[in-house]
Order: sequence, then structure tokens, then C-alpha cells
Amino acid sequence: MSLLRNVEYDLQRFRARVMVASLMVLVAFGLLSLRLMYLQLWRYQELNAQAESNRTAIVPIVPNRGVIMDRNGIVLATNYAAYTLEITPSKLVEPLDDVFAKLAELIDIQGRDKRRFRKLLEEPKSFESVPIRTRLSDEEVARFAAQRYRFPGVEIRARLFRNYPYNELASHVIGYIGRINPAEKEKLEEQEDAGNYHGTDYIGKLGIEQSYERQLHGITGVHEMETSAGGHAVRRLRSSPATPGNTVVLSIDIKLQQLVEEMYGDRRGALVAIDPSNGEVLAFVSKPTFDPNLFVEGIDVNNWQKLNESPDKPLLNRALRGTYPPGSTYKPFMSLASLNTGRRTPEQSIYDPGYFMFGSHKFRDDKESGHGTVDLRKAIVQSCDTYYYLLARDMGVDLIYEQMGLFGFGQLTGIDIQGESKGILPSTAWKQKTYKRPEQKRWYSGETISLGIGQGYNSFTMLQLAQGLSIIVNNGNRIRPHLVREVVDIETKEKQAVVKELPQRLPFKPEDIALIRQALVEVNLEGTSAGSFVGAEYASGGKTGTAQVFTIKQNEVYDAKKIDERLRDHALYIAYAPAEDPKIALAMVVENAGFGAQNAAPIVRRVFDFVLLGMYPSQEDMAAVRVGQATRPIGKRRPASAVPWPPKAINVPAEPVVEEEP
Repeated sequence: MSLLRNVEYDLQRFRARVMVASLMVLVAFGLLSLRLMYLQLWRYQELNAQAESNRTAIVPIVPNRGVIMDRNGIVLATNYAAYTLEITPSKLVEPLDDVFAKLAELIDIQGRDKRRFRKLLEEPKSFESVPIRTRLSDEEVARFAAQRYRFPGVEIRARLFRNYPYNELASHVIGYIGRINPAEKEKLEEQEDAGNYHGTDYIGKLGIEQSYERQLHGITGVHEMETSAGGHAVRRLRSSPATPGNTVVLSIDIKLQQLVEEMYGDRRGALVAIDPSNGEVLAFVSKPTFDPNLFVEGIDVNNWQKLNESPDKPLLNRALRGTYPPGSTYKPFMSLASLNTGRRTPEQSIYDPGYFMFGSHKFRDDKESGHGTVDLRKAIVQSCDTYYYLLARDMGVDLIYEQMGLFGFGQLTGIDIQGESKGILPSTAWKQKTYKRPEQKRWYSGETISLGIGQGYNSFTMLQLAQGLSIIVNNGNRIRPHLVREVVDIETKEKQAVVKELPQRLPFKPEDIALIRQALVEVNLEGTSAGSFVGAEYASGGKTGTAQVFTIKQNEVYDAKKIDERLRDHALYIAYAPAEDPKIALAMVVENAGFGAQNAAPIVRRVFDFVLLGMYPSQEDMAAVRVGQATRPIGKRRPASAVPWPPKAINVPAEPVVEEEP
């Protein structure tokens, strides 16, 4: 029996299949069209860039870092070109240790090089290649070039290196550069500066190098190169040249800086010298110093331990961050404050029996028999402690705080390098904020007494003391101190001054300031520092100070020979010259050296001779000053112009190089 087909049904099924197939084709074509539209319209820029990247490469051009000069044009930080051996780990075809072994056959690679390489390898970074050796010789470059085919992922590159030609000289001022760390990289990205650091791994870490990074770094340029299938450059398509960093001119006189650092010898301390008329810092000394060249390529473990673990703390910028009790150098400021508040008049006198009793506690004067009848002028000239004990009691801690704040004590000066310390200018509010226990928060009346002679909680930087003295000798005008004189545009040669604000006038009477200045002049004529200025061709003013490191018992007598060297008193001195029209005002400390008249004032005399007379100490005199065994100059002084420069044993490289475009 045969089956009859339903033709109509079959036709319907066929038509349905055709329709479904047609719809599927239409949908497919529709989807394809949408995809093409998406790629052509919405992702065009991205895909075009990817296509371009397959045949082109963007090569950054690292700008030549700007140089740093002193006020007389002497270069203090410069650049030179050298070759580095670099490894890109992602391109290695052999284990790293095997690569090291083979490279050692051609190039001298020390254990410290490997340790530094592995340390850099562990750090998050924006660069692919990591240096294993820097500053290759021409012979080493030639040997590797001949065997380069054996080392995929290893190449030699020309780099610019930072150099500090005078090594340890002024290192705390200049600072140094080093490799960008993760925190610095994140900060650059936040500031949208990351693009400007493509091709370079270095940034300013300290001092002027850090604070003026934007001016010194320059603007990174680019080459757009056509590449082959193997990634090798074929030709240059477009180029945008790099803009070199600008020149930063310091107010520092590096020859004066060298003189001061040499006079300190092996002693610890700090000195800050300022031109009071404009705030320019002439010398900014912190001793001991360090060699910034050690940090450029990453300091090795041995040198780091030597610097970081030294009891002398060479990495501490004592001029910027070191705080000290001001001792008797505080007395001129207390005197001016007493006149300004009406707590004392110039004629008002006290009787000094050699001590001041406050309750059951005896505050002793430095002169056991006392100074007799003492007015304000005599109190400064003879440094009468008893006068200032009484003055501190009469003023009270909070009034002292108010008046001393006018000089900038306990505040940032605003100098143009980072890391400045505020120091401590005590008050009742400060103590309540600083301490936790109720009995510690309370201010006791007896604590006020020692403030008058610059002891107690008082702790200031030499920078603050130098600024305070500058205010006095500049007739009550306050000017922000600064280390950079001007920034010179590398292209236009235009000079841009750093400080533009007007001086701040403080509420001191001219006659009161004149009285303090005259008393300071008499200190150098007949007071504690007179011995250092015998025969000086100019008049000057100053005040010595001795700051206690620890407190001795009431009935004990201070004997430096019986005390550990690092527990002995600090020697301080503030001074200015010439008296009638000051060109320089300074503050200095020699740590644990004892009396300021013996160890600090002699250094200042030589500084003034250099700045005002252009005279340099004799070799005999320098040797005596370094060990605190000279007051007035000895031997025959030399014209500063006749002293050889650069200093002996300092290696000055060739002139700064300017990187040429590849």
C-alpha cells in the first residue's frame, strides 16, 4: 500500500525553512554591519593607534637636567654622558644567574652590582630595563658590542648622569637625585606629571634638587619611529625635541661655604649666614656632611650603614632641622621684647648678687660674685643671667611666647627647601597640647625662669636665630630667607627672581632697636667676644651663648673634663657686620664645644673678614681655629682671590654636556 504525500504541507514547511534561513542571514548581516559600525565609528581612534603601534614606536627624549650654580657662577651640580649595561628580564631566554656568569666574562660585575640589580628588580617601577653596571669604559663597551648576539634582553644605553663636582661641599644645600620610588611615582601621577618622566628613572630627593625639581627636570621630548617586524627602528617619522631644565642660581657663595666647613674641621654644628637686606642666604653649613654622588645610582649597603649608623649623624641637616637651646643668644631678643611690652625701660636697674631665688630653688648667675647694679645695656654686654631670670618672671611664659613669635621662633621661616623644623617656643597652650598626663600639662611658675636665658623648653634652629637677628639689624623688617637667587630660563635666558614679596614690618620702635644694636656692638668691643675682634677693620655686633645639654645639680660645678664629650655644652654665637650698615647676619653652633667666645666667635671673625674685606685666613690660623685654639687671627692673612680654586683634592669634571638627539 503506498503513502500519499501532502504536497501542500511540504511546501509550507519549505517556505518556513526558507523564511527562517533568510531571517538568520539578515540578522547575521545586521550584526556584522553593527560590528563594522562600532569598530569604524566608536573604536576608530583606539584601533588606529594599535595599528600604528605595530609599525611605529614612541621613543622618549630625556631632557638634560638643569645645572645648579652658586651666586658667582661656579657650577655645583652638572651632568655627564656615560654608557650603562641594562637587562630587560622579560626578554631573557636564560636564567638570570647564567646571564650574570656570561656577562662577567666580558665586563667587570661585582657582588654589589648584583645586589643593587636584584633590589631594583623587586621595586615596582615604570621602566622595563634595569641597570646592572653603570659608567662602562670604552673597552667594556667594545667587548660587549662584539658579543651582543649572545645576550638577548641585554643592551648598552647612553645615559646622562648627575655629578656633584665638589663632593661633600654644601651637600645639605644641594641635595641629590635618585631613582623614583613607588610613593614618588604615585605623587607624580596625582599631579599629572608622570608623562614627563617617561624615559627617566630619577628625581630630586633632597635639598635644592628636590625643592626645585620642576625647574631642573625640563620637559621630555619624543621621537616617533617607524619600526620593522622585528621591532628595530627604520626611520624617524616625527620628532618633538626635549626642553632642557633651567639653571638654578643659588645665593650661596661656595667659597665662603668652603671656608666655614673647613674651619669646623671634625666638629659638629651648623652656621647660617643671611644678607639681612634681602633675605639671601650666603652660607648654609651643616657639619658633618656627606657625598651626594653616593646616592645617584643607589647607595651600597656598606656606605649606607656607615652614614646611617654614625653617631655624628652626617645625614642630619643641622642648619635646617637641628634644634638647640639658644642660651645667652636669646637675651637680645628678650631685651627688645621687654622694651616693646613696657616691662623694662633702658634706665631701669636691678641688683645682681650672683643668683636669683625662686622659692627654694637658686638660679645661679655665670658670675658667682654677681654683676652688681645692672641695667638693660649692661645685662646684654656682660650677659647677666640674673637680670633675665627676673625679666622672665615679670613677663610670664605666654607674653614671652607672644613677643618671641614676632621673630619667627617656633615657626617655619618658609625657606625654599623642604624639611624645615619648627623648633619649640613654649607656652601654656603648647604644654597642654604636647603632654598627656594632667600633672605634665600644668605650667609651673619655676619653668618660666630659665626661659629668660634661653634654656628650659626653648629649642630653635640656627636658621631661626639668623632670621631673628636679621629682623633686629634690618630695623624691624622681616624678610623670608631663601637659598635660590634666581632661575634662568635655558632657552630665553630670562632671569626670574625667587622672592618677590615685600618685607613685613614688625611693631618695634626704632629707638628700642637702636639700643639693642648698640649693646651688641659693645659685646664685640668689651664683652665676651671682644677677643676675637681685636684689630678688626670694621665694627660689628654679636652675642655669645652657651647652651646646656643636660642639667647639673644645684650644688655641682660644671667641669667639662669630667663629662662625656657629647654631653658638654654647645657653643653658640649670633653676629652681624658692619655695625652701621649690616651686610651679613649669622647664627652658629659648635656642638659640645663649650664656650661660644672660644669656639664660635673666632669662626665668625674669619667669615666677616672674607665677606667684608675679601681676606682669607692663613694656614696656621685655619689649623688653630679647627681645634678651638685661636681667637684673633694669627699669621698673615691672604687675599681670597689668591686662594686656589677648586679646593685641593676636589675633582672637577669637564663642562656640562648637552644631550644630542639620536
